[in-house]
Order: sequence, then structure tokens, then C-alpha cells
Amino acid sequence: MIKYFLKKISALITVVFVAFSIFALTPGVANAYNNPQLLPEEQTPIIDLARTLTDIQEDILAKDLEQFETETGWKLRVLTQFDRTPGRAVKDFWELDNKSVLLVADSRGGNILNFNVGRALYEFLPRTFWVELQTRYGNQFFVRDQGEDQSIIQSLESIKTCLRQGGCNVVPGLPREQWILTLITSALGGVICGFAAQPRKPDQAFSWQWALIFSPLWGILFIAFGIGPVVTRTSDWLPLTRNIAGFLIGALVAYLTPFMSQSSASET
Repeated sequence: MIKYFLKKISALITVVFVAFSIFALTPGVANAYNNPQLLPEEQTPIIDLARTLTDIQEDILAKDLEQFETETGWKLRVLTQFDRTPGRAVKDFWELDNKSVLLVADSRGGNILNFNVGRALYEFLPRTFWVELQTRYGNQFFVRDQGEDQSIIQSLESIKTCLRQGGCNVVPGLPREQWILTLITSALGGVICGFAAQPRKPDQAFSWQWALIFSPLWGILFIAFGIGPVVTRTSDWLPLTRNIAGFLIGALVAYLTPFMSQSSASET
């Protein structure tokens, strides 16, 4: 009986000790991740706690952001952090409002970029724009090849370009990886169109009916996924021409496949 009570008392003491430890440590943890003392004494559009940018890059970018704000009225701010951050204190420090964008770069996650966007910007840059911007410039592959500094600089450049021209639905520019994907979908659409158009009667040269039946499939692959992403992101004719050529080549190869197999069979 005495042992039972001793076990109960020891368990109660342990629980109380753990509870007090948590309450005692919580302020310290909060200070580590939300510390207004990390804010600079003078106003600056960039707080580089993670030292992602060089001094020259930071000076040039700070002047550029200040000039952009003077010209357009849009406020762009940058915060880089790792294990230390001023937290919500930056909102009052920078007086962030509906016309502000806060770019937070944190290398602890899979994607280093996060955006705190004012409501007024969604009229010109929709939510899909910010998702694509984060995906394009904040992913690990881009950071590995270009560096964290370029991730910040190029994403800000895209934002400024779109705001200067009155808004964008997609991020400007066509990365090589994305263009290759559009080329593949264009060629695949051509292959489906070519197979559907193969003649099914002896006196038929082209099966328009089957090509039209399958047009929703090859049309989506070619127009929606092959042409659409190109014309909305760049005015360069070269990737568009290549995608059209890929569609035509895929369609021609698929269309001529039965004729080539028949000719080879007749020769044997």
C-alpha cells in the first residue's frame, strides 16, 4: 500500500516538474523565433538575418525597391531568416498594408520562399501567380543551380515587371524544363491525332470523323498544354514554332505508320 502511494506521488511530482519546465522554457523559445530586438535601428526594405545576399547585392536591391515604391506605390520588403526572426514585429516596423508584399526566405523548408501579400495585389496578381512564383524560384533544384540570392532577386524582378505592366495571370518567362514539357505534350497530341486520322477504308485517305472524335483529347494536349503556357509567358516565336513542329511531326509519324509497315511487309 505504501509503495502504491509512493508511486502515485512520484508520478505526480514528475508531471508537475514537466509542466513547470514547459512554462519556464516557453518564453525563451518564443524569443528565439519572435524577437523584435532583431529589427534594425534604421529603416531598410531588407532584413537579411540569414546573410543570403552580399553587401553589394543588398545595397543595390534596397535602392531598387525604394525607387520602385516611389514610382508605383507598391511596397516590396524582404526578410531572410534561419533560426532567428523578428516575427510579427516586421508588420509594424515596415507598416505593411494592403499594397505591400513581404517576401520571406527561409532555407529550413523544402521551398525557401513564402509571400505575405496585401489584398490589393490580388486584383493584379491572382493567387495562382504567387503559387507559380513560389514553385518556380523557391524549389530546391532552382536554389541548387542558381543560389538562394537569385531566388530572391528573380522572384522580385517578376513581381516588379508584372506590376509595372498592370498585372499578370502567370509568371513571365518560360523555363527550359517547362518548355520541354509543353513540347512533349504537343508531340503526344500530334501522335493521337495521327493515329485517329488513319484511314479505315480502302478508298479513304484521311479519317476526318475519327480525328474529330478524338479532337478533345489531342486538342487539350496541343492547345491547352502545348501552346497555352508558351504564348502566355513569352512573346518569343521560337518555342511556339518548335511546339507546332513537334505536333505536326508526331501526327505525320503516327499517320504514316501503317503505310510503312505495309510497304515493309510487301517487300518481304
